[in-house]
Amino acid sequence: MNEHDSERMKGMLSGLGYAEVAERAEADLILFNTCSIRESADSRFIAHLGEAKRLKSEDPERIVGVGGCWAQSVKDEVFGRFPFVDVAFGPGQIHKLAEFLTSDSLTAQGYFEFEDFAGHLPAQRERPFQAWLQISQGCNCVCSYCIVPSTRGREQSRPSHELIAEVEALAADGVREVTLLGQNVNSYGRDLAGRGFERCTFAELLRAVDAIVGIDRIRYTSPHPKDMKEDVLAAHAECESVCEHIHLPLQSGASRILKAMRRTYDRDRYMARVAMIREHVPDAAITTDIIVGFPGETEEDFAETLEVVEEVGYDSAFTFIFSPRRGTAAAEMDGMVPHPVKVERMERLVEVVQRRARARAERFVGRPLEVLVEGPSRTDPTRLRGRSRHNK
Repeated sequence: MNEHDSERMKGMLSGLGYAEVAERAEADLILFNTCSIRESADSRFIAHLGEAKRLKSEDPERIVGVGGCWAQSVKDEVFGRFPFVDVAFGPGQIHKLAEFLTSDSLTAQGYFEFEDFAGHLPAQRERPFQAWLQISQGCNCVCSYCIVPSTRGREQSRPSHELIAEVEALAADGVREVTLLGQNVNSYGRDLAGRGFERCTFAELLRAVDAIVGIDRIRYTSPHPKDMKEDVLAAHAECESVCEHIHLPLQSGASRILKAMRRTYDRDRYMARVAMIREHVPDAAITTDIIVGFPGETEEDFAETLEVVEEVGYDSAFTFIFSPRRGTAAAEMDGMVPHPVKVERMERLVEVVQRRARARAERFVGRPLEVLVEGPSRTDPTRLRGRSRHNK
């Protein structure tokens, strides 16, 4: 979602006559788009701000802007802590950046209302044949560790006719693969009727996008296990463009910890979703997110997570050491797990994830796979890299 927001910012700035430069020291405008999911992102960003402060002191006419989730999360203190920042805005106020840059205002401005979709802005895509499609923003879940609802607001879906028109325009522009974006994509559409729009479920949206000529691949991220229903999996099985890859965040394999996380499913319900995926899309690559060291996690709880990883056999997993986020319930919980314990558990988890992923990958040996080339290899520029439909 942040990458998508950045593409929209670039498109908007291009429309105002701005062009990217190679080095910050050459820039008239230094703009940061921030994430606040983990503490490590915050820490790195503060270091970057220090360099921006130095460059601003060398050229006071230089504009420093901060957008995104971090800016939203510290909206009441950003200018007090960082007086050299000229403009700050949250994810729902990206369009206000253009308003600030074209105004005669000499005072710092902050924009933090949840007002509009980034998807309404022009985009400057990183690759001509791949595109993000923001289908919703915000989240109605109240996971105890997550800062997203406070930085991106309540869930709001874009009308389906608007999305279809956008994909048709993308296809006409040469896009072959679209990735549908939302904090919880498979709860898409539940608010549309109440806002006066035609109702559309996520499964119906998948089918509508699949019907658009020129779109060969449809991906989406991220769904919530509680909303992974049979109609979505039927669309996977029946729609030629929907890729054989499903990201199904687990977070923990222990029902006790899942309850503390307020995930609204337990281990059995999660495993039932996995079984349903395997039934409808037997060859699907299943990937996941797992948090290690959530407050109160015991060795027995962690062992249950390892059991689920062994049983499911994920194709890959994003693994995170628990990071308390300001303003979340988990940050105030008792039973914080010592950091060395979290690190040791993470090492054990990664070993199991990688061993099972390698075993799962064996099914591709000897199979021809269609690959969409994305560009030069990151490690060897003489080779090309790309992804299969399974996101390999």
